[in-house]
Amino acid sequence: MNTAHTKPVPAGTTARLVTTHTLITLDARHPFTAKSLLDAQDMHRTVMSGFQGWVDDGSRDARAQMSVLSSWALDLRNARLSLVVQSAVPGDWSRLPRAALTEAPESLVVDRTFRVGDRVDFRTVVNPVTSRPSPAAGPGRSRGVRVGHTRPELVKTWFARRLQAAGEPAVAPDGVVRIGAEADIERLALRVLPKVSSHQAHKGLRIVRAEIRGVLRVTDPETFVGALSQGVGHGRAYSCGLILVR
Repeated sequence: MNTAHTKPVPAGTTARLVTTHTLITLDARHPFTAKSLLDAQDMHRTVMSGFQGWVDDGSRDARAQMSVLSSWALDLRNARLSLVVQSAVPGDWSRLPRAALTEAPESLVVDRTFRVGDRVDFRTVVNPVTSRPSPAAGPGRSRGVRVGHTRPELVKTWFARRLQAAGEPAVAPDGVVRIGAEADIERLALRVLPKVSSHQAHKGLRIVRAEIRGVLRVTDPETFVGALSQGVGHGRAYSCGLILVR
């Protein structure tokens, strides 16, 4: 009897990601697209328009319930906005103006198993912020203000704190949630992006953004899949935190 493939896999050495990715390509010159680019709240509505009816109307954590994350990139030369939406449920994009689409949205189911030691190319746009005590909070209060990092070296430090070497816990002693992977921080490509803002319900909202590319080595598959599913850092309702891998 051949038992070469019957050896059990040690617990915790693999984890499986099942999710849906949709690529939406929009004409950057169309008023609908221009409005989404101009206001972060409009971009949020564009993303969430594909998921009406999955949760109760008015649910405060609707995005998190459906594990909706997004990321976008603007091609100025060709006047195209590429929007990637990740979700636990399929989206219905029929509400998007047909004239704003340069091509039909493309969806696919991602079903991938990650193992300790796997190396993956990645790209992510993050909201690198740190919380500092607010003078208005008063003594004995933990309330603070979020300050965004706009210098590349500080963004790298922010991301390095979320990396997880083999054997380290998923949550650092200072409470920072790690991503289940490590990287050579000096080999990462980093670009500080323009801020996005809103003048609507969240008046004065300004989201600092930075793009990070490189190679990750998986050290904790369950934590890694959790980071891929739930995102990293703040600003996840505003197209930050989605880690795309290949």
